[in-house]
Amino acid sequence: MGAVKSKRMPRAVRERQMMDAAVQTFGQRGYRAASMDEIAELAGVSKPLVYLYLHSKEDLFSACIRREAEALVAAVRAGVDPELPADGQLWSGLRAFFTHTAENPDGWAVLHRQARSHGEPFISEVLVMRDEIVAFVTGLIGAAAREAHRDPALADRDVAGLAQALVGAAESLAGWANDTPGVSAKEAAATLMNFAWAGLENLMHARPWQPPVDDAS
Repeated sequence: MGAVKSKRMPRAVRERQMMDAAVQTFGQRGYRAASMDEIAELAGVSKPLVYLYLHSKEDLFSACIRREAEALVAAVRAGVDPELPADGQLWSGLRAFFTHTAENPDGWAVLHRQARSHGEPFISEVLVMRDEIVAFVTGLIGAAAREAHRDPALADRDVAGLAQALVGAAESLAGWANDTPGVSAKEAAATLMNFAWAGLENLMHARPWQPPVDDAS
């Protein structure tokens, strides 16, 4: 009897291995310093195979951005229980965000640092993800505020601005938490919750802070 041929690894599995290796290398070494040789070696494949499956280094980096962005958005959406009260929804969303970024530090480094520092086309990929998260947070804040004081005329601009501020703060805090030993996802989420909730709660009950009347700027 002839020797039994070894079963070929499915393309999707092989691509995932290469993508995992690429995210780790880009996240830890940076886009410029990372090489296709390093990625191929870490994935346990030849460099020509990486090019065959994932084309150029730019294409590979863009694919990594899209994969990590989709995973982060999915984690945040899955983490929010719509049956919870407003503060519970925000808390669960923040926990999901910081848990995901803590468990995937290389992916977060790709999204938050590498993609944003190397211009187009990479930054556009990240902005698609950011816009989706901002829209999701805007919906959470807006629905909770309108329900709290039954005011359908609540300014969409105010809600959108708060969502932008909250997402921006979460992004910065996740970078700090990942770089600071001993900071858990729960602690990071609680820090932002304590920072943001008082203002959001006031908005939801139609008690917004107003600048002094003599402040003309």
